[in-house]
Amino acid sequence: MTGIWYVVGLAVAGVSFVFLTIGLAWLISHRNRGDRHKGLPYESGIDTFGDTWGRAAISFYVYALLFVAFDVEVVFLFLWAIVFRDLLIGGLVSMGTFVVVLMVGLAYAWRKGVLTWR
Repeated sequence: MTGIWYVVGLAVAGVSFVFLTIGLAWLISHRNRGDRHKGLPYESGIDTFGDTWGRAAISFYVYALLFVAFDVEVVFLFLWAIVFRDLLIGGLVSMGTFVVVLMVGLAYAWRKGVLTWR
């Protein structure tokens, strides 16, 4: 029965920590309201010109997705290289298949013109 009091005490401490942190942040943030530039984009103090809610081109997102895909490939290749001696031919074939699929995807993206910057 004493174990339950540890759980209850930890729950009370966690909840009180959350509310104490939120209350402290609210007290600190409302003391300094800043000037009229505080709500502007970038908060640099320089007045903006033009439309500040402009859209980003889709090419930025495509490059980001390709970066993530090849970043994951590098992580897998690194981990595969660490345990290379313990793997049999199945490990080599599966990693080769993984790399070939990614290279086919890269060739497809290259051929469609996705990698050309406009």
